[in-house]
Amino acid sequence: MRSNEGTGVLTRFGARRRRMKMKKTLTTIVFSLAALVILASCGGRVRYPNYYTLNLPAPPDPPPAENVHTTLAIREFRAPTYLRQGAIVYKPSPEQIGFYAYQRWAINPSEFVTNSVIERLNASGNFARVKPYDGRPDIEYVLSGRLEKLEEIDYAGGVKVEVAISAHMTDLATGATVWSNAVSEVGDVNKRDVPAVVSEMNRTMERAISKLLSPMPADVATGPTAAKRN
Repeated sequence: MRSNEGTGVLTRFGARRRRMKMKKTLTTIVFSLAALVILASCGGRVRYPNYYTLNLPAPPDPPPAENVHTTLAIREFRAPTYLRQGAIVYKPSPEQIGFYAYQRWAINPSEFVTNSVIERLNASGNFARVKPYDGRPDIEYVLSGRLEKLEEIDYAGGVKVEVAISAHMTDLATGATVWSNAVSEVGDVNKRDVPAVVSEMNRTMERAISKLLSPMPADVATGPTAAKRN
């Protein structure tokens, strides 16, 4: 009889321990879930990047071609590695380069400059045809260029932007350089935020490309080489 009573006491004691252990486990789960909810509400919001693009005015329609036979191909403009990483660049000092973590370009800036140069040279009326360079020898001249700078400047008093571009044109038959130019333009930003910086980059880029291409020699289209070929 005593043996049965002892067994019953042990059984009840074991059941109580299991209930206490289960209660403790449930309490731990409840507190863990509550902590996750608090963390999610305080700092768990996902932040997505903002994307920007340069947007220059469309060039005018080209004038009627007169005695223009020369064709030109444009190589994709090169650029420093840091300008091709996608983030908008700012410089807090001449020696330091910074990147906006959540402010990015929607298009590679060097690709944008290439397309803009093609459009403007097509509209200039100085060439019978302007196209992207594809390696074919069906053109007379090749233009190569480099986007040197496209950045926000924060160290020269106020906020500014700087755009620098260089380019040169080569006679495909002779390998001679028939034209080259390099420009650097600076613009003031009237408001200290990224959309205002991008807007000023648009205006400054437009001025830079116009100055880069404005001294294009008119005799490229009708010069001795073009005349000899045609």
